[in-house]
Amino acid sequence: MYRMSTTRSVRQNRAAARRNRWGSSLLKLSALFIMTVLVAMRAVSAQGQPVAIGVATSLSTVEGRDSLLAARLAVEEINRHGGVRVKGTHRRLVIQTVDLKDAPAGTPAGPVLDRLEAFLAESGVHAVVVGPFRSEVLLPAMDVVARRKIPMLCAIAMSPAMESKIMSAPAAYRYVFRTGLNTRYLADSLIGYMRFLNERFGVRRVFILSQDAAWARSTVSLIIKLYFEATGWQILGIRHTPYQTADFSDALDEAQRKGAQVILSIFDTPHSGQLAIQWKSRRPSGLLCGFISPMMGPGAWKRFNGQISGVLNTIFELGNIPSQAYAPATRFYTAFKSRFGREIEAGHGPAPTYEAIHVLAQAVQKADSLDPDRLVSALEATDRLGAMGRLRFNLGHQAIFGSDPKTAAVACLIQWSTSGQRVIVAPPALAEGKVQLPPPPCPETVSFGNIPSQHAEIK
Repeated sequence: MYRMSTTRSVRQNRAAARRNRWGSSLLKLSALFIMTVLVAMRAVSAQGQPVAIGVATSLSTVEGRDSLLAARLAVEEINRHGGVRVKGTHRRLVIQTVDLKDAPAGTPAGPVLDRLEAFLAESGVHAVVVGPFRSEVLLPAMDVVARRKIPMLCAIAMSPAMESKIMSAPAAYRYVFRTGLNTRYLADSLIGYMRFLNERFGVRRVFILSQDAAWARSTVSLIIKLYFEATGWQILGIRHTPYQTADFSDALDEAQRKGAQVILSIFDTPHSGQLAIQWKSRRPSGLLCGFISPMMGPGAWKRFNGQISGVLNTIFELGNIPSQAYAPATRFYTAFKSRFGREIEAGHGPAPTYEAIHVLAQAVQKADSLDPDRLVSALEATDRLGAMGRLRFNLGHQAIFGSDPKTAAVACLIQWSTSGQRVIVAPPALAEGKVQLPPPPCPETVSFGNIPSQHAEIK
C-alpha cells in the first residue's frame, strides 16, 4: 500500500509539473502574442494615415491620361522608399481622381468649378496636381482653391494671367503653382525657332494657323508683338479655327497661294493631326513648324501612315521625350514605358505632373507638416534637378523655363525624320540632329533663298 501510494504521489507530482510547464509556456506564448500585436499596432501607428493627392483635369485627353499615369509612377516610386515622413511617422501617398471634363474650348466654367469644389470638399485631398485643362477654367478655379486653401500644382492650362493674379493678391492665391510651360515661355521658344529659320534660311513670310482658344490666341499675339512686327516679317494671314476643325484645306491653299515659307501652327485639338497630313499631301515648299498635339508622341508615325516627315513640332517639356544629352529626362521616360508598357504620347503635362508629385513630397518632408501654408512656403523654395531640367518657381509661382536643363526647365523642338524618328533639333544644349528642309517642287519655286544644302544645324 505504501508503495502504491508513493507511486500515485509521484505521478500526481509529475502531472502537476507538466501542468505548470504548460501553463508557463502558455503564459510565455500569450505574452509573445501580445508583444507582437503591440509592435504591429505601433508599426501601423508609425505609418500614419496616407497623404491624399488629387489628380483633377480632363482625363479623356491624351495629356490628361498620360499625366495621371505619370502621377501614379511618381507615387509608386516615393512609396517604395517609405513614402513621406511627417512628425516621425511614415505616410504613404495615395491618388484620388476627378474628371473635370473641361477640354473642349468654350466649355462653360460653372459645371467644371462645381465638380472641382465637390471633389475638394469630399475627397480629403491634401494637394492637387495637373488642374484644369483650359485657362478659361483655371483662372476662376483659383478662387475655389483660395477658399479651400489646398495647394494646386498645375501642369496643362497655360495662361500667364495665372501669375498676374497671384502677384496681385498673393495672400489669397498663394496656393496655386504651375510646373508646366506657360504661353509666354511657349512664345519665347517659338520665337527662337522662327529666328533660327530666318537667320539660317532667310525665311520671313509666315502664315499663322491656330485653334480658337485663349492659350493659342495669347501665344500668337505675343509672337506677333515681340518678334514678327519688330523684325519685319510678312504675316500673310492669321486663322483661328474652331475646336472641332478637321479640314484645313482652305487655309493651306491660301498659305501656298501667298507663298508662305513657314506655316506657324498652334493646336492641341484631337483632329489637328489632319493639318500635317493635308500639308504633306500638297508637297509644300515651306515648313510646318509649331505645336500640333497629335504629332508629339511616337505613335503619330503609325497613326498617320508615315506621312508626317518634315513636320517640326514643339515638345512643351523635356522628359515627355528622352534626351541623349540629359539623363534624368531619359530615366523618367524609360520608367514610364517600363511601368505602363508604352511610351509617353503627350508632349505637354506628364513630365510636369511627375515633377509636381516629387516636389510636393519634398515640401511635405521639409515642412514636416501637411499644413497648407507651411507647404506653400516649402514649395516656394523648390530647387530640383528633375525630368524637365532644373525646377524652380518665380514670384508668380510659375516654373522657370530656359534653354539649358542645368539651369531651368526646358522645352524642345523635334523634327520627324523620313524613318519615323523624332529628332531633337533645338535648343542647342539638347540638339541631336539637323533641320531638314522640304525638297522644292521645282527649281523656280524655291522659297528659302540660295541654300547650298538641304540640312542645317540649329545654332
